[in-house]
Amino acid sequence: MTDHADVAGAGAGVGAELAKERAALGLSIADIARQLKFSVRQIEALEQERFENLPSGTFGRGMVRSYARLLKLDAEQLVGRMAARVAVPDNAAEAASTRRPIPITDGARRTNLIYAASSLVILGVIAAVVVQWQRERSDAARLTFVAAAQAPQFAAESPKAVAAAPEPQRVAAAAPVQLQPQNLESQSSAEIAAPSPPARGERRIVLKFERESWVEVRGRDGKTLFSKLNAAGSEQTVEGRPPFSLIIGNAQHVQLSYEDRPIDLAPHVKVEVARFTLE
Repeated sequence: MTDHADVAGAGAGVGAELAKERAALGLSIADIARQLKFSVRQIEALEQERFENLPSGTFGRGMVRSYARLLKLDAEQLVGRMAARVAVPDNAAEAASTRRPIPITDGARRTNLIYAASSLVILGVIAAVVVQWQRERSDAARLTFVAAAQAPQFAAESPKAVAAAPEPQRVAAAAPVQLQPQNLESQSSAEIAAPSPPARGERRIVLKFERESWVEVRGRDGKTLFSKLNAAGSEQTVEGRPPFSLIIGNAQHVQLSYEDRPIDLAPHVKVEVARFTLE
């Protein structure tokens, strides 16, 4: 017969070993939580081997595996040591619970009907507003087009030409002038699409991600300018006032340029995380 103390001791030391290795690498619990996307309380419970405070046995094993891989430890060996202390959920019981019918009372039915009716009314109002807006926008576009076509006609013709020319000729002469508003519109669109330079005193950081990477950028006043998990193949531009404080996860797969000058991240990388300051 297996003693309870033996079962408890089977997983002993897993959290302590993770905490010891983390401290040796100079990382805080907040650093680990940020990189693994877990809460600080969950990391603390794992290091203190309070596995019963974790959501489920499968979740706890996944945390140990991810934590060990981040610290370059033998993940499967640590998971095996804590397996005796973490219960595996009964999938059959969970499936049976999901098949149980959910009781719906008359009050709930009435509430659902009220919500459905309210939703239909709101959707009808939104549809009416959109149709009216499209109609007004179309009318405004037609009025602007006619005004723009008539202006060059009166400016180009002298009073004598207007008096001498018959009415059909004036209508024919206005036809080619109608192309001008479209040219002006496309020119305005091109000017709007052009990227604006950084404001005076600001600097630009461009990040290109070969693999998924989490990045945090803080500006001169310590406020966060950018904090996001970025997908592989994406690119981000951050502007602000230096000095900048940067934390880049999976840094060996990130390319960074500062004011169009490439920056080598290798000297700043420690356990796949780069921490440095750009002046």
